[in-house]
Amino acid sequence: MSLVLSLLRCLPRRIIRGRLAAALVLAAALVTLAGCSALRLGYNNGAQLAWWWLDGYLDLPREPAAAARGAIDRWFEWHRATQLGGYAALLAQMQAQVLEPANAAAACSLWTQWREQAEPALDRALRAGADLVPLLGEAQLRHLEQRYAKNIDDLREDYLQPDPAQRQRAAFKRALDRAEQIYGTLGAAQRRVLADAVAASPFDPEAWIRERQARQRDTVATLRRLVADQAGRDTRVAALRALAERSERSPDPAYRERQRRLTEYNCGLVARLHNATTPAQRQQARENLAGWEQDLRALMAAPTVPARAEGA
Repeated sequence: MSLVLSLLRCLPRRIIRGRLAAALVLAAALVTLAGCSALRLGYNNGAQLAWWWLDGYLDLPREPAAAARGAIDRWFEWHRATQLGGYAALLAQMQAQVLEPANAAAACSLWTQWREQAEPALDRALRAGADLVPLLGEAQLRHLEQRYAKNIDDLREDYLQPDPAQRQRAAFKRALDRAEQIYGTLGAAQRRVLADAVAASPFDPEAWIRERQARQRDTVATLRRLVADQAGRDTRVAALRALAERSERSPDPAYRERQRRLTEYNCGLVARLHNATTPAQRQQARENLAGWEQDLRALMAAPTVPARAEGA
């Protein structure tokens, strides 16, 4: 995932009859936004969290740091004013559908709609990032390489446990945590549905991590080339957009096919789990959706909290 796409992990990403699967889709978007706290708290501190994240990867000196904080603040001001209403509207539509049965095609369609909703935010971040590229130096790019290497080590620890049984338990726990954030506690039969689906998943963590490494190298090489060439803004924007596209759709045909199969499988997994839930659990999911919608509408009226320098 590119640097800009990684930053957007801090942010959230029409439904016809039967299109639930909102459950796990939203777990990957809204719950990620909230982090370890509530949605409102997470978003209200989003600018500061994004700044800490970005500075952790680039270790920016004073002038680029001030420019980056300003760009992050402007992005959040724009996002709050123009984008949260669209997310809230999608959540409002989902609250009836979440009570209905799901199917794999509908789950994939819903995920696509959320991704499309997030596209303006990504493009605005890319354009803001293009303005910061000339402020980077070789020290920042080396620091980025080091942080990427640490990121890969962390992923290996989390996803590539030497013991296959331990690896399987970790994968199941990740899936269970996401599901229970939506539906509440799953029963034994529902856990078996989830465990069986996770065990049969075509997800290959080794291939995924290799692709992450390739995209990280691509990111560093792209930034280094843009800095060395003193590229103009249009060139920088085009290069970052191309980088984002490669992060979204791998240049490796074999990996793209692997991801296509995985996406189809995961859509079916979401539908199977949803269809195994009880009316009470679906009602819990509906209440969660309603609560997130209310949070987003409240956030629309609140001012952006600016990112601050360390110790400010």
